[in-house]
Amino acid sequence: MHRKLLISLVGILVLAFGGLLISVAVGNEPALGLDLQGGISVTQQPVGNYDPAAIDLAVDRIRDRVDSLGVAEPEIIRQGDAIVVNLPGVKNQQQAIELVQVTGQVYLRPVQGCLSDPGTTDSSSTTTTVAGEGSSTTVAPTTTAAPGPSRRVTSSATTEPGTTEPGTTVPASATTVDGASSTTVDSATGTTVAGATTTTVDGAPSTTTPVISDPTQQQVLPLRGGGQCLVGPAGGTGAVFENDAIADIIGGGWGVRVGLRNGAEGADVWNQLAAQCASASASCPSRQLAIELDGEIISAPTVENDNFSNGVQITGSFSESEAKDLANVLRSGSLPVRMETQSVQNVSPTLGKDSLRAALVAGLVGIVLVLVLLVLYYRHLGLVVAAGLLVSGSILYSIISLLSRTQGLALSLAGVAGIIVSVGVTVDSYVVFFERLKDEVRAGRTLRNSAQRGFAGAWRTILIADTVSLIGAFTLWYLTVGAVRNFAFFLGLSTLIDLVVSYFFTRPAVLLLAGTDWMAKRKVMGIEVTQSPSPSPSAAIAGGAS
Repeated sequence: MHRKLLISLVGILVLAFGGLLISVAVGNEPALGLDLQGGISVTQQPVGNYDPAAIDLAVDRIRDRVDSLGVAEPEIIRQGDAIVVNLPGVKNQQQAIELVQVTGQVYLRPVQGCLSDPGTTDSSSTTTTVAGEGSSTTVAPTTTAAPGPSRRVTSSATTEPGTTEPGTTVPASATTVDGASSTTVDSATGTTVAGATTTTVDGAPSTTTPVISDPTQQQVLPLRGGGQCLVGPAGGTGAVFENDAIADIIGGGWGVRVGLRNGAEGADVWNQLAAQCASASASCPSRQLAIELDGEIISAPTVENDNFSNGVQITGSFSESEAKDLANVLRSGSLPVRMETQSVQNVSPTLGKDSLRAALVAGLVGIVLVLVLLVLYYRHLGLVVAAGLLVSGSILYSIISLLSRTQGLALSLAGVAGIIVSVGVTVDSYVVFFERLKDEVRAGRTLRNSAQRGFAGAWRTILIADTVSLIGAFTLWYLTVGAVRNFAFFLGLSTLIDLVVSYFFTRPAVLLLAGTDWMAKRKVMGIEVTQSPSPSPSAAIAGGAS
């Protein structure tokens, strides 16, 4: 028993302070929210005729775009029909406007050549094809265009980086310049290819932003899942599709079925593009047709037929989630609402930092006063509370720093408030345990026996109380947004850490101390602990049954 308690105590101390040292050594620290580090707030308003339900779609599109940038916990809030986007760490107003501008327009653009990202694997044994429903499909084994990670996207007209073939332009490298479009010049042909745009966000890693689509020009666009493709001017939009795209099992694998609208704006446009790509014409040498959304190629399937009369099916090495994602894109066709920027505001961190400083001072003063009271009331056991709060704080700091680095978690003023409130929850756990211990000592039991019985009785109360706090925090987190959500997350995280520390630190620490002569001979909680003579066997049985 003694050995298990010692292992538990040493383990939690290593976890707490080892994690803290690693976080400091590698430079991990909590990322700050908009109210603490500043940034930009952009408000957009719909204009013209629109369906109110389309605002939710616009929010989703903006969130997908901003989340891909690595900005620490951006806030995207719908206020009536307006959309407010708060971007912590972003300082440039023009950059912020570009980040939140989404058209939701799907373009169909012929692919002229593709390159994969370094390190991706070749999937030349599979292909994504576009064929008319009910028609046979011939798969070209050297052509792949399936979305998703670790999939190389090539075409029969694409060569190794740095070389070109007639009729194909291939970017030889990815050269970027902060705040400007980059160009790559092929040394063999002198061909200049437009590259992507890169921006540096203060407080976040440097990230390549989505390319602003220009459907009238030849462009190099990123492919979802990795790689880049050179595409020609758009020959059509998502308006060619019916609103009936579904993900389905086709030929033993996941694919997408979608109908074509009748007339000049639907099937006629699609068949004209299909004829160009199916014959590997100069405008579409790869025979691939890119489906682009907001500057990103969602999929680039190979066209196997030149005429489609019964709709389109897209097959290949799709996973279920990839097929459903593509179906959602084809169903939306285009965003049925146009958003216009109404205001762009720089948010100063000065007020937030002053408030943070005041909150930290108030929190530290409160903790010190509580610790003084506990030491005066519980004597030596008050030092266990101080050590426990230090362990909890070290674990909390390490977890927040790790989540900030890997998940974009940001600490706001509301989050700081949640942490301070959680200190009360933590102290309550100690009070419950020590009061049960006090009752056992008053009953005449030894300190060692009282500690064991006291924690056994207190643990259930601690578990129920913390579970109630966790349920409340989760409910707030799930149903709310913004500052309240941040408060709920940090309150729940701190409460969860309290449960771990109570069982793996407080329990073994008190039980080990209770077994020492140093504690047994001193007054504990103002109660004199007496060493009674060894009881007779009958008294021992009676005492054990009490």
